Amino acid sequence: MFGWAITFLVIAIIAAALGFGGLAGTAAWAAKIVFIVGLVLFVLSLIFGRRRNG
Repeated sequence: MFGWAITFLVIAIIAAALGFGGLAGTAAWAAKIVFIVGLVLFVLSLIFGRRRNG
């Protein structure tokens, strides 16, 4: 999931360097959303993945 966020971030940086402001903004927004979702899923897996009934 974090790989996707990095991919979108790189796309945003390249698009901004080439002057595509709309595409850069969209890619940066997507990178931020994917990063936040990945971070939330990571924290939830840490919390709920450690529970064992035993």
